[in-house]
Amino acid sequence: MSKLIEPALELAEELRGLKFSAPVSWVYHPLDYAWKAHEMYLKKYGSGKKRVVFLGMNPGPFGMTQTGVPFGEIAAVRDWMGIETAIEKPVAEHPKRPIEGFGCKRSEVSGRRLWGLFAERFGTPQAFFADHFVLNYCPLVWMSETGANLTPDKISAREMEPVESACLDHLAKVIEILKPDSLIGVGAFAEQRLRRACEKTILKPVVGKILHPSPASPAANRGWAEAATRQMEEQGIW
Repeated sequence: MSKLIEPALELAEELRGLKFSAPVSWVYHPLDYAWKAHEMYLKKYGSGKKRVVFLGMNPGPFGMTQTGVPFGEIAAVRDWMGIETAIEKPVAEHPKRPIEGFGCKRSEVSGRRLWGLFAERFGTPQAFFADHFVLNYCPLVWMSETGANLTPDKISAREMEPVESACLDHLAKVIEILKPDSLIGVGAFAEQRLRRACEKTILKPVVGKILHPSPASPAANRGWAEAATRQMEEQGIW
């Protein structure tokens, strides 16, 4: 049994009752409606010490939002990791942002790039997860009235305070459980949160970052896998 399960349930509980004002109109909680898949991920791959932990920001619309797995591109989760289960519906569902679970036909480009690199480099998920792990900083999905995705920086600082507090505490617990040598933020936001979480723990892993694989990043669209690999090698991790 993974020691990450109880902290994940505690995080979900802390975030469940939070309210947000405009521009936020809709909030999805994948740790609630997609808990079965997330729990499978933690049980299957989240046990023992990890040498390297990668941290993303929050769920993408066609990744963890659908599958409950960080950067959860459906093909990667189902076909590479061997995780597939029924996904429930959020309490309130935006008509333009349906939760279709593993039946979703859209591709999460960031997840396809990230897990694609790991699959190419390590071959099997067992080889990768033997000493690596991937998680998201915050499990919430925020949307505007139109269903457009909202990143944490678009939400008022006051309303983000309890979110940041809960997520930083959870991240510190994860670091203490996994005892990584290196923490890698997937993008600058995640790197900053890793540094803050480390202040809450006596452990002192090396903190670094790699380029975020988002298609919104021009740099990521010019050979992301090669760039990320080079960054990992330059930091002495790979």
